[in-house]
Amino acid sequence: MEKKNTSQGGGYLGFWAIVAIGVGGMVGGGIFAVLGLAVELAHGGTPVAFGLAGIVALLTTYSYSKLSVTYPSEGGTVEFINQAFKPGFFTGGMNVLLWLSYVVMLSLYSFAFGSYGSTFFPEAIQPVMKHVCISGVIILFTFLNVIGSQAVGRAEKWIVGIKIIILLFFSAAGIWTIKVANFMPASWVSPIPLIAGGMIIFVAYEGFELIANTANQVQHRKKTIPRAYFTAVIFVLILYIVIAMITVGNISNLAEVAKYRDYILAEVAKPFLGQFGFVLITIAALLATASAVNATLYGASRVSYIIAKDDELPKVLEKQVWHKQNIEGLFITTAITLLVANFFNLSSISTMGSAGFLLIFAFVNISNVMLAKSTQSKKFISMIGAIVCFIALFALVWQTAKTNPKNIWVLVIMLGLSFIIEGIYKSITGKDFKKILDPNLKENQAKNID
Repeated sequence: MEKKNTSQGGGYLGFWAIVAIGVGGMVGGGIFAVLGLAVELAHGGTPVAFGLAGIVALLTTYSYSKLSVTYPSEGGTVEFINQAFKPGFFTGGMNVLLWLSYVVMLSLYSFAFGSYGSTFFPEAIQPVMKHVCISGVIILFTFLNVIGSQAVGRAEKWIVGIKIIILLFFSAAGIWTIKVANFMPASWVSPIPLIAGGMIIFVAYEGFELIANTANQVQHRKKTIPRAYFTAVIFVLILYIVIAMITVGNISNLAEVAKYRDYILAEVAKPFLGQFGFVLITIAALLATASAVNATLYGASRVSYIIAKDDELPKVLEKQVWHKQNIEGLFITTAITLLVANFFNLSSISTMGSAGFLLIFAFVNISNVMLAKSTQSKKFISMIGAIVCFIALFALVWQTAKTNPKNIWVLVIMLGLSFIIEGIYKSITGKDFKKILDPNLKENQAKNID
């Protein structure tokens, strides 16, 4: 029987609950949003692309597991970078980048919801209905977050279970009809585009870092958290590779992927599950992306609130923008998301999101190298993780510069904006930053670690 955590007002999270959070974070809207883009970029090498992205996630998981045990905080990633680099201009910029990356993920999930939702309408009005669905789901869950709907939160675990069951059913049914020749080496793209393709879809894995935000609610952290991290990432890695193999193996003509790229999983289900399969996968996609929008809206507004609370935004914002359940901050997040989701294409959104998280994960790995003595880590593993993240980021930027240069400018603006915002604040206020983000960190460190 789980003991009660009276300081938290609820029970401790057990191993399977933590795994569910990680799996739910990864198998949110990501696989439905980027699978078609992955096939378009990597062709028959799509399973390899997902494998490469998964390896990067797996290496970074080591750092996250060690840091989560040592610094259990709802701040998660923000806390880790602050602990290693000490609060200042760099950490402030990285924290703003994390918030912007959440906004990009929110846009990606909304885009996927709109793409799948529009398939229920006549083809002539699908382009318009796509934007109606994109905007509708963002506004709906903003409203639900404002009123604090607990029903949505309670439904999350059921949504995670339903979408996993549907994807497993899809995998079991589709594995018998795949054409192995479709994903043999002869159908792969060259190595650099293949690696770049894997990194553009890296956003499909980023959700495992949500486990870090729950570390202060986990009993027996040293044993539970590392096992939960690796179990979640390895399960999703295998699931993604299998789904990619079935998808590529059931496509009759890879050259025609662009026609149904945005809802490819539903289209691929048709040959072996018929129209029922198309509808089933579409429903799963709508559930998954809607729940991802809800969770990411909460997470993004929470990160912005934590940043403000830590004096990384002006006090006027802390008092006037982020109070009352972060409602005004939620509205700002929503407004930016509506612009990105409706006016940027899937490729640029994925590039921004993947690049942002690859950079953040690189510095989380570096943070664990710097804090290795405190986290009792092997430095070389985290160093390899950091190097791999930087190599992946370079491949992504290199390939994007060659094939779609305008996306590079979007990425540069996003990165630059993070530090410009931080720099403007510093120049106006001249304030230093708090040493520890989470005031409850020391208390959390002292209990339930064994």
